[in-house]
Amino acid sequence: MIPTELGSIAYTGVVLFVAYLVRGISGFGSGLIAIPLLTLVHPLTLVVPLVVILDFMGSAAQGVKNRSSIAWPEILPLLPFTLIGCLSALYAFNSIDINLLTSAMAVFIVIFAIYQLLPLPDLKGSKIWSAPIGFFGGLVGTLFGTGGPFYMIYLNLRGLDKTQTRASFATYFFIDGSIRIIGFVVIGLIGLLQMKTLLYWLPAAAIGLLIGGKVHTSLSPKTFKYFISLLLVLSGYRLLTR
Repeated sequence: MIPTELGSIAYTGVVLFVAYLVRGISGFGSGLIAIPLLTLVHPLTLVVPLVVILDFMGSAAQGVKNRSSIAWPEILPLLPFTLIGCLSALYAFNSIDINLLTSAMAVFIVIFAIYQLLPLPDLKGSKIWSAPIGFFGGLVGTLFGTGGPFYMIYLNLRGLDKTQTRASFATYFFIDGSIRIIGFVVIGLIGLLQMKTLLYWLPAAAIGLLIGGKVHTSLSPKTFKYFISLLLVLSGYRLLTR
């Protein structure tokens, strides 16, 4: 835990900058980095809605490039199941102990990081996978702001090329974010106090996103993935043992 208020402010700024620098470079991963690390110094019920808004704003600022490459027939089947997952998570926010939710998030983060490191072969799957993946994407995305991995797995299962995957992911993340933000407003997790906090968080995230969008990492994709996975394992472990 950061021991002083000034230390907490500095820590929050650094985490947001790094998280959105990664998003600017890769188009993915801001929530996976920001949420477990920010939850060490802020309540989960504050962190998740605000990071969802920052991700939503980032998607809007970046815009959806290659609109003609959006694979609508692939992403639309996800929508009803994502909505069910979101509604289930909104209920959980008001009925489950927040410490239990935080521990569950830590376990998910560690499992996903380990999955990233495994030498798994490329897999293909039918649209039937839209049901479980859409549900868990909506559920985990609403609870922990980290539903993106599920949608990326689904798009990879459907065999989309790199351009289609990036365009389709950005579009669906925008839709998914809209649903979650509306839900957070309805259950009272986004109000004037949270929006004031968002104004303090926004500059660090915006600078990271801007710089990330203008630079290319010198690390290979494989090394970059290992680095992020290690960071996720450490942050998940820290959440479980704090």
